[in-house]
Amino acid sequence: MNSSSDGGSTAHPTVSVVIATRDRLALLRRAVVAAFDQDYPGDIEVVVVFDQSEPEDLGVEERPGRRLRITRNVNAPGLAGARNSGIALTTGAYVAFCDDDDEWLPAKTSAQVELLSRLPEAVAAGSGVEVRSDGRRLTRLCPHEIVTFQHLLRDRIMELHPSTLLVRRDVLVERVGPVDERLPGSYAEDYDLLLRITKVGVIACVPAALTAINWGSSFFADRYVMITEALSYLLDKHPEFNREPTGKARIEGQIAFFHAAAGQHAQARRWAVRTLRRNWKERRGYLALGMGLRVIDAGRTIKFLNARGRGV
Repeated sequence: MNSSSDGGSTAHPTVSVVIATRDRLALLRRAVVAAFDQDYPGDIEVVVVFDQSEPEDLGVEERPGRRLRITRNVNAPGLAGARNSGIALTTGAYVAFCDDDDEWLPAKTSAQVELLSRLPEAVAAGSGVEVRSDGRRLTRLCPHEIVTFQHLLRDRIMELHPSTLLVRRDVLVERVGPVDERLPGSYAEDYDLLLRITKVGVIACVPAALTAINWGSSFFADRYVMITEALSYLLDKHPEFNREPTGKARIEGQIAFFHAAAGQHAQARRWAVRTLRRNWKERRGYLALGMGLRVIDAGRTIKFLNARGRGV
């Protein structure tokens, strides 16, 4: 089998997965074991980055073709900085991500590497997800076989979760650039990264649920003011949203919703009106308006959406 200078063999290049973590050792251990248990015949390197916490021994043994590196975040505190710390240590031809509370299903890596080997025009691969929440399991597949920048302007595409993403390392490092550490609270750093990836090339999606997304343990829960700041930053950073009113109204509706969830009812009403003027079909605008008028409860609404495998 021929060797490749970019990590691994030409047939089965090395895949590096970055897992950022903080104070969730049991969940982290599950995520690492799931990465090791991939049916992929090539090497898999797991880089665990402890953010705002001291590195710990995971009690997970390396095995042939499976390597584990443990480090701390040396960049800005938060998810973006931790991911950048991990990317800097990767050696594989591909870089993947997995949240510490999620887990890859066994065929994920093989399917995505095979897909990218057939589609040289694609710079990254995603997949469908199995959303696990409140004892329910919902399968959600990516609505597009090929995801473009225009698709992502119009819709976040929840199925293209960061835990599904596999990127050609040379493209990520040399053309896309680091995860944005200036995003408030690192919220939506994954969406920003997807937008920047699709400015370089397309993302191909495997039409199968290959990652289990476990909802209910997010560090972003109840940090509503920070979320509104991050989403406003995202709109300013990507002026292309100005030519996609449906997509811009979607984000404005989210800003309105989270202002209402934070108890900032006047701001919620103003953003809701702005949303509906841009796109009267945007349901988030109506939800936020109802919350801003105090006739809809934010907590119950979020719980209802999450139980059905959906976010705001």
